[in-house]
Amino acid sequence: MDFSINNLSQKAEIPAVERVFGDVSAEPTQDAVCGIKFDFCDGVRVRFPGDEEFHLSFIDDDSDEITYACNVQKGAMAVSVKKFFVNWRIEIRRKGETEVLFQHKMNLENQNVLIQLPVGTLGDSIAWFSYVERFAFQNKCHIVCSVSPEIRSIFERQYPNYQFTDKKETQNFDLYAAYNLGLFFGGDVDHQPYDFRQVGLHRTAGCILGVKDLSDIPPRVDLSTKRKIKEKYVCVAAQASSQCKYWNNPSGWREVVTHLKSLGYRVLCVDMHHENGQHFVWNHIPYGAEDFTGALPLQERIDIIKDAEFFIGLSSGLSWLAWCCHVPVIMISGFTEPWNEFTTPYRVINIKSCHGCWNDMRCEFNHFDFLWCPRNQKNIDKQFECTKTITSKQVIKQINKVIQTKESGNEHND
Repeated sequence: MDFSINNLSQKAEIPAVERVFGDVSAEPTQDAVCGIKFDFCDGVRVRFPGDEEFHLSFIDDDSDEITYACNVQKGAMAVSVKKFFVNWRIEIRRKGETEVLFQHKMNLENQNVLIQLPVGTLGDSIAWFSYVERFAFQNKCHIVCSVSPEIRSIFERQYPNYQFTDKKETQNFDLYAAYNLGLFFGGDVDHQPYDFRQVGLHRTAGCILGVKDLSDIPPRVDLSTKRKIKEKYVCVAAQASSQCKYWNNPSGWREVVTHLKSLGYRVLCVDMHHENGQHFVWNHIPYGAEDFTGALPLQERIDIIKDAEFFIGLSSGLSWLAWCCHVPVIMISGFTEPWNEFTTPYRVINIKSCHGCWNDMRCEFNHFDFLWCPRNQKNIDKQFECTKTITSKQVIKQINKVIQTKESGNEHND
């Protein structure tokens, strides 16, 4: 059954993992009849008064399927299990009666709708944000968007009609509906209609929001600042949050940087960290690259990346930022399938080696294991084979392709 019910005196326990999102108001915000309240915040919610019993139905209005129907106890609140976008219809009858006392079809037009993006992620938030814009356009609603301060800093001026906030303030808004964007693990299909491993990192947000257009459209960022570096240069980003995301070929970056410099490019490393790792595994700035690392504001990163001839990175946050800057992106990744990220004609992957574990339904990503390699965890020789076997020759081939494309005037920016 697609519902849960809590008595008025009960308070649902929220697992700690869910605290990446802010709270909405404890009680539904919309008035129905007879003291009944409802809204569509993190699913459909209906609160009943304590002096009468009713019969409630949750209906998917697109299919006319009744997903839940039963008599509801006095003072209870019914909450749908499905938290992603469903075109809900609520029907309420008095207990034992057939006549519909109250009916409401969800209509987001001109309503306040909260969309929450979890803090602590760069690429995910950038990847998902363009679906927030499409959702607002599709439903003609007023967006309240909860994001990290870093993400807010690059989007707030580009989207002046949105009200930006953080998770500590979300319960203070009068909301008609609320949706949480994220990657929900463990085969969860209550917070997302499809397991994210099946649809790709960014498109999962569109699926959660019921957006019809799932194409690759980068969100807007400010690209108006003057160029800061007069010489031709390339930006690279070599760091990531897990070892499986790195380019694990031991000589790869050194050979690529050497090749770029032989062509007359300056090579700027724009990672946050000069070095990153855990335990006995540490990854350093590519040998020969200029050190532009540091915990700088994202707009400063944008100001550098946007004027680069092209960008070379991983399946990680700065590649998504480069995507927003409309520069050609050479993406080196083996642990994800090519359709997991935005489309780039300069993707580098070795499909003849072990690859694609992130999108493998048999593999469950472990955030707490920096050396996660599910298929070769105990075989050191084969561990991270997916990118160990990506050679500098493969990357240089894509570099030459970018250069030829730019020289021919048929540059690919998306």
